[in-house]
Amino acid sequence: MTVKEEAIRAISSLPDNAQIDDVMYRLYVIDKVTRGQTALKEGRTVTTEELLKEIESW
Repeated sequence: MTVKEEAIRAISSLPDNAQIDDVMYRLYVIDKVTRGQTALKEGRTVTTEELLKEIESW
C-alpha cells in the first residue's frame, strides 16, 4: 500500500465530524508506527538497560 493510499484509508475511517487535528494526529501515529517497524526490521533498537542509562543522563 502506498503512503497516499494509507492516508486516504486512515482519513476515510474517521467520522464525518472529525477535525483537522484528528486527521493530523491519525497520520502522525501511522507515520511513527511505520518508522518504528522499519527501525525494528533494520535492527536499530536499544535494550532496556541502554534506555535506562540514557534516561539517567537527562
